[in-house]
Amino acid sequence: MGRSRRGRARPEKAARSLPAAVTEEIGALLAPVDAALRRRYPGDPVTRRPVHTVYVPGDVLTAGTVRSWGDRALAALDEHAPDAASFAAVLGLPEELAAPVHERVRAKLEREPVEDLRVDFEDGYGHRPDAEEDEAAARAARLITAAHADGTAPPWAGIRMKCLEAPVRERGIRTLDVFLTALMDAGGLPGGLVLTLPKVTCPEQVTAMVRLLEAFERVHGLEPGRLGFEIQIETSQAVLGADGTATVARLIHASEGRATGLHYGTFDYSAALGVAAAHQAPDHPAADHAKAVMQVAAAGTGVRVSDGSTNVLPVGPTRQVHDAWRLHYRLVRRALARAYYQGWDMHPAHLPTRYAAVFAFYREGFPQAAARLAHYTARATAADTAVLDEPATARALSTYLLHGLDCAALTEPEITHATGLTRHDLQRYAAERV
Repeated sequence: MGRSRRGRARPEKAARSLPAAVTEEIGALLAPVDAALRRRYPGDPVTRRPVHTVYVPGDVLTAGTVRSWGDRALAALDEHAPDAASFAAVLGLPEELAAPVHERVRAKLEREPVEDLRVDFEDGYGHRPDAEEDEAAARAARLITAAHADGTAPPWAGIRMKCLEAPVRERGIRTLDVFLTALMDAGGLPGGLVLTLPKVTCPEQVTAMVRLLEAFERVHGLEPGRLGFEIQIETSQAVLGADGTATVARLIHASEGRATGLHYGTFDYSAALGVAAAHQAPDHPAADHAKAVMQVAAAGTGVRVSDGSTNVLPVGPTRQVHDAWRLHYRLVRRALARAYYQGWDMHPAHLPTRYAAVFAFYREGFPQAAARLAHYTARATAADTAVLDEPATARALSTYLLHGLDCAALTEPEITHATGLTRHDLQRYAAERV
């Protein structure tokens, strides 16, 4: 080994056997695969996501619905847990989290009680005369447009149409058309528009939805791909096909990039598997299996998975409300630990425990996540920290902090103080790909 003029040893040139042409040949061989992987698995968008979805029947929606949900949620808090200590006692929150969580829950219910509103024209609406459903769909579009104009719209809002199975197919298409046309007539498609296609059983139904949206875009001169949609997983065939494959993966790719979410339908799916009504719940083993398959199928595609709901409502005497709150809080925390960051809420009194669970989840984990990310960005060695994190974990830590920031559990100043990182820095780490 030779030495440089400063006396340091010069590394010997490593010997190689393969000519450059071999590397070029392998690159050419894998180029189509590389392109397909980039197209099919673009990664999760580093953008805000809702923590829940609220369903309201199409005939019930009014201009005051969102504010009414917030007011009813606050009234439930005032009646059944009027201060931080009593609320924390019901849910078993640590003392140090009682005040921060309670303050944030009240502030959220006052400022933005509903993050994602779905006007329901399926199970929650039922079958009505065509003229009645037409009017309800058009009215929903007008109300959403007006809410955007006066600043009262939730960040996400849209409709769940009827499915594309033969008995209700024409009605589902008609409602979708009436709703979207009314939006266009009122000034155009708003930001945060969400469409939900329920009871999907096969990829062909997803393809049909794509063709419907393409046709609407052409008629109105919209940019191709402007309209996306969620796929609701409520049937056994949507999880496991007759050929033994995971149908849900095929559903995602049949959407041609338009799918934005997979929503688990607790009760339809459980019933399809023969689960007794008393045991139909988001934590049933059948639900866990379905959501695990959904999660693996969606990983890396940018399609987000949402949990379902509980039908145990926080109503009645205080003891009954507290029992329902504890159940809901436990289910939401369980879902968050399993990386299901969104779920459905069925009643205004579910909102306090939805937000309490979300805020507690991020505030409890914040000190450790911030410390690990700070160590990682400082390139600490194994001797400096008890955990040696890899780039993939740094992505997860950054994503975790971004989620906490977006839902208002955390603030940017406290994240920056603990990590030295800004929101832009977190987005950069969260978006890094191999």
